[in-house]
Amino acid sequence: MRISVQDAPFDLGKESTDFAQGHTDMGAIVTFTGVVRDLPDDPLEVMEIEHYPGMTESALREMAQTAVARFSLGDVLVIHRYGRLYPGEMIMMVATAARHRKDAFEAAEFLMDYLKSRAPFWKREVTAQGADWVASKDEDEDALSRW
Repeated sequence: MRISVQDAPFDLGKESTDFAQGHTDMGAIVTFTGVVRDLPDDPLEVMEIEHYPGMTESALREMAQTAVARFSLGDVLVIHRYGRLYPGEMIMMVATAARHRKDAFEAAEFLMDYLKSRAPFWKREVTAQGADWVASKDEDEDALSRW
């Protein structure tokens, strides 16, 4: 298991390849990468992401451990960036390894729903009109409630 909260960009290909190495007893590896998305009505200049070092890593590790136990995972990787990110930049990555694809897919979705709704990050969208903190969305809460 590896949890990384970092300001630096990550290499998706390298992270995916490194994660897949050595899992000869796993039949499925699922990866998901989140990208900073532009806003439809007011172009996003930058997204600023804040967190509390130590607390954030601990919370992510606890949720990853829950996923390992719940979905019988052989391994999990969570990378989440903070700082100033621009539209099109990768913001996060989740990778799961399991004996069977259903567990790998469900675990990845579980972790992504958690990251979107409960992970201790604070996001602020900056546009030409100003800056606004990103509020929790009902659809994200609904997605999390299925777990």
